[in-house]
Amino acid sequence: MEGWVSIMNVFKNPYFFIPILLFAGNQVLEKGFEIFIPWVHAYLDDLLALPVILGITLQIYRWIHPLGEGFRFKKEHVIVAFLYVSVVFEGVLPWYSEVYIRDLWDILWYGLGSLIFYFKINT
Repeated sequence: MEGWVSIMNVFKNPYFFIPILLFAGNQVLEKGFEIFIPWVHAYLDDLLALPVILGITLQIYRWIHPLGEGFRFKKEHVIVAFLYVSVVFEGVLPWYSEVYIRDLWDILWYGLGSLIFYFKINT
């Protein structure tokens, strides 16, 4: 059990769990109390998306990969994830649903979130 606990470093990283808490708190405000803070409503989820998505993925890889805690995503992996999320959410989905609004500023926030992941979580 000791190895299992020590390999949970991603979930203990404040750059991972603070975005989780911010995302959850924002969802409670918006969906539970119908409180929408304009900048937060527009861009917080975009900033937090890749640290959360890649952080969970990194932790799973560390559980199953032979390198364990030594496993890191390469820069190219993070770039591909950034491009994928950007194209899907800002390029493709707005064509198929009015729920998704094409906003090129979102790509900036995805990029910043990718950098946070790469330099602060992927360690």
